[in-house]
Amino acid sequence: MEYRFLGHSGLQVSAVGLGCNTFGRYTDEAGTAAILAKAIDAGINLIDTSNSYGMGDSETHIGKSLNGGARQKLLIGTKGASQMGEGPNMKGAGRQHLMAMLEDSLRRLQTDYIDLYQVHQPDLNTPTEETMRALDDMVRQGKVRYVGNSNYPTWLAAEAMWTSRTQHYVPFISVQPQYNLMDRRIEGDLMVFCQRYGLGILPYFPLAGGFLTGKYRRGEPIPEGTRGAMNPGMIARWSNDRNYDILEKLQKFCAERGRSTADLSIAWLLAKPMVSSVIAGTTRPAQVEANVKSGEWRLTPEEVQEVDKITA
Repeated sequence: MEYRFLGHSGLQVSAVGLGCNTFGRYTDEAGTAAILAKAIDAGINLIDTSNSYGMGDSETHIGKSLNGGARQKLLIGTKGASQMGEGPNMKGAGRQHLMAMLEDSLRRLQTDYIDLYQVHQPDLNTPTEETMRALDDMVRQGKVRYVGNSNYPTWLAAEAMWTSRTQHYVPFISVQPQYNLMDRRIEGDLMVFCQRYGLGILPYFPLAGGFLTGKYRRGEPIPEGTRGAMNPGMIARWSNDRNYDILEKLQKFCAERGRSTADLSIAWLLAKPMVSSVIAGTTRPAQVEANVKSGEWRLTPEEVQEVDKITA
């Protein structure tokens, strides 16, 4: 397993991370434990969850699975700011909500600190200074080691960085955007911002919800037993003629090299600037092993350029 620094921080993360959004939804406690054990065996040290995944069930399953001593082998990334109940203070990036949700996450995960605490989505109703001060306090209290954001537009990530610098708060070290071969929007400005200010990129949906695995074919029913069958809307959002045209070209590119489009999806991301770890979700231990092997493929600059042209 390759390990990379998360942005310009001193934290080293596995090039392939484990997304835990399936835990508590598609994966029960026993399945969660098996996947985590396989991840540790494969050298994965970064797992990514959220208090909103399964409305807390993902964190609960992880906490029970790691209670036997595996906690020290993993870096836990979780998130706050999502809607977690009724009432005006049960969502958002305000101090009241974030502090309360952190305590709930610590309890569910059965740990006394979070390695990477991320604001799950922008909250335009809360001043950025309030959010960054709350995160700074979490770090100073020893309950959080590093902070990051997810789904932030570039202007808000820049405002957060400026606020941290001028107010001497702990800065974000990472961003977590949707980024894959079918969705390259972050290359317009967010990637450049991350390069300039040293933030690590943690792409989620690297396989476009499973579309890039090639399991789903134009004009054919969704195969039974797949995540697409359990969540048809996820595949529907990617299933259009443009994407199928691209996918067929990518399949030809991979066939010439004895690889799969799933391999390419992860390898291509790892070849991009500031990508520290690819957050890949799974429902079975075997998928963990497959994702790790995909991350071992090193594309040449010429191959990256060819894939970029196909997916432009």
